Amino acid sequence: MVLESLINPKKAIKKPWHMFFIGLFYSFIAVFIALWIFRQDASLMMVFLVVMASMPFVYRLIKEEEEKDILIESETKILKEHSKAIYSLMYLFLGTAIAYMACYLLLPQSLTQFLFTFQERTIIEINTNIAAGYIRSFEVFSQILFNNIKVLTFCILFAFIYGLGAIFILTWNASVIGTAIGIFVKSKMLAGTSVFVSLPLGLYRYFLHGIPEILAYFVGGLAGGIISVAIIKHDFGTKKFEKIILDSSELITISLVILFIAALIESYITPLIF
Repeated sequence: MVLESLINPKKAIKKPWHMFFIGLFYSFIAVFIALWIFRQDASLMMVFLVVMASMPFVYRLIKEEEEKDILIESETKILKEHSKAIYSLMYLFLGTAIAYMACYLLLPQSLTQFLFTFQERTIIEINTNIAAGYIRSFEVFSQILFNNIKVLTFCILFAFIYGLGAIFILTWNASVIGTAIGIFVKSKMLAGTSVFVSLPLGLYRYFLHGIPEILAYFVGGLAGGIISVAIIKHDFGTKKFEKIILDSSELITISLVILFIAALIESYITPLIF
C-alpha cells in the first residue's frame, strides 16, 4: 500500500513529530476521497479512510511494543520505551485533528454540511447535556470523569477484541475535536475577533484538557492491543504472558491517573479561562 510505505514504527519512534505531517496527509486525502466518492456519507467515511490508512502502522507499532515487553526486564525501561510509541500516536492524532479543523474553516459551507454532519450533531448533544445536567463543579467533574473512563474502557476493549479497534475511536475523537475548534473559531470571527486571536484561543480551549485525555486513551489502547497481540501469538498462560499482563496493568493505571488530571483541568481550570 502506498500510504503504508510512508512511515514505519522505527522511524516514527526516532522522530515522532513526523507523524503530525502523516496525520495531516492521511486526513486531507480522506476528506478529498470522501467528498468525491461518498459525499452523502462523507462525515463517517473520512474517519474510516484515515483509520484504514493508519492500521498497518499501528499494528506494527503494537506488535513491536509487545515484543519489547518480553525482551526488556526492567519495568521502568519498558515504560520509557512505550512512551516513545505514545508520542508517535499523539502526533498522528494532532495532525488529524488539525487537518479536520482546517477543512472546517477553509471549505465552503456547501461541503462542510456533508463533511461534519455527525460531528456537529455529537457536539450539540454534548453541549445539551452540559446545559441540562451541570450544576456544581463536583458534579461537572464526576460526569466528565465517568464519561472519560467509559471512552477509555471502549478503547481498551476495542483494542483487545479487534486489535486495532481503538484507532477508530481516537480518529473519531480527532474529528470531533477538530470540528469543535472550527466552530469556536468561526463564532469568534463572526463576533469580530481576529483569526490570529480566535485560532490560538480555540486550540488552547480544547487541547488544554483534550491532549491529556487523548494521551490516556492511547495508553489504554496500547495496553489492550499488546494483550491482544500476545494472545494471537499463543503466549497465553506462559510467564511471558504474565509479564505482559503486569505491564499492561501498569499502562491502564497510568491512563486512569491521566484521565483524573484531565477531568480536573476540564472541570475547574477551563471554565475559569473561557
